[in-house]
Amino acid sequence: MILLDTNILIEIYRDNVTIATAVDYIQEVAVCDVVRAELFYGARNKRELLEITTDLEGLTVLSILPQISEMAVNLVKNYCLSHKLEFADALIAATAIFHNVELFTLNRKDFVFIPNLKLYEPNKTPTPN
Repeated sequence: MILLDTNILIEIYRDNVTIATAVDYIQEVAVCDVVRAELFYGARNKRELLEITTDLEGLTVLSILPQISEMAVNLVKNYCLSHKLEFADALIAATAIFHNVELFTLNRKDFVFIPNLKLYEPNKTPTPN
């Protein structure tokens, strides 16, 4: 299972064939609550909101648990000054760490410094979970 960051799904909605193809090769993808909320927030109208809602219904959702929230708060505490880590990104990272899955993101610089976080590289075969 690979956790998708918001920017991956945005690129798919923008018809980025390279990203869509990379996601197609992943056997199982998941999103977290933060990604769902960011996509809903970015909808420009009711039609887009309905399309996003329908698309997300087919994906595994990794919900925020108390342990994930606590881990995210600690990540922000440890990296807000040195790396400007935002809470939404910390929640996404903590979700991936907690569930021991790789994160597929286009903003690697926002996550590369986080210990125990595995970043997915589309050119490599994902590690089995």
